[in-house]
Amino acid sequence: MAEFRFYEELNDFLALPRRKRTFTWSCPQDATVKHAIEALGVPHTEVDLILVNGESVGFSRLVQRNDRISVYPQFESFDITPLVRLRSRPLRNVRFITDAHLGGLAKYLRMLGFDTLTRDDRTAGEVIRVATSERRILLTRSRSLLMHRTVTHGFFVHEQRPLLQCEEVVSRLQLQARCRPFSRCLRCNVRLEELDRQAAASRLDPPTLKHFEEFRYCSSCHRVYWEGSHYRRMAELVERLSRQHRAPDPG
Repeated sequence: MAEFRFYEELNDFLALPRRKRTFTWSCPQDATVKHAIEALGVPHTEVDLILVNGESVGFSRLVQRNDRISVYPQFESFDITPLVRLRSRPLRNVRFITDAHLGGLAKYLRMLGFDTLTRDDRTAGEVIRVATSERRILLTRSRSLLMHRTVTHGFFVHEQRPLLQCEEVVSRLQLQARCRPFSRCLRCNVRLEELDRQAAASRLDPPTLKHFEEFRYCSSCHRVYWEGSHYRRMAELVERLSRQHRAPDPG
């Protein structure tokens, strides 16, 4: 029998009687902390810090009788790097892969400049393989995908609408400073190239050429982009995200 306490949004994964309170639970013999956490319904990818009897531990630590286990999600305001014992290497390059139900979110993330693959016709096993081999963050609304033993970096998306999902991901993962709006193709995910006006003339209608000076080009699908109303809307979104989650002035 061990004592558990989950904090903040991790409570969303628990049964109602266990939310936002300390509770006891009888673990199977030789259960690791990871097995215990996931048996209670929380994907291991959602956890950033585990304290057992006040000491930071890794997922492989065996649960002992009368242990006091505190489980925390990602910290947004504090640097807990010296404490974390869960993952050997952080993701220096933030890249994503989404499941089949998050195509709208994938498009918004690409608009913000993030390398984002979609599941399309991939099987769940293929999504997991790509996430693992390419060190991508798996975005999904499926707990079972996040609980797969080989997945090290994942994010359970709570929101239902794509725009709110995008805001949720950017906020939780603190991606505001990494946004590079309109640097990727919304369809192909490849980086866009600069396209001079003369080359754009053969691809666009005269009115578009008349009102805009800068153009970008996808070498994969040959789509041309320019700073029209869609660009301005995304710029407003980026500014709103930055304004909402900007660190407060310490003074």
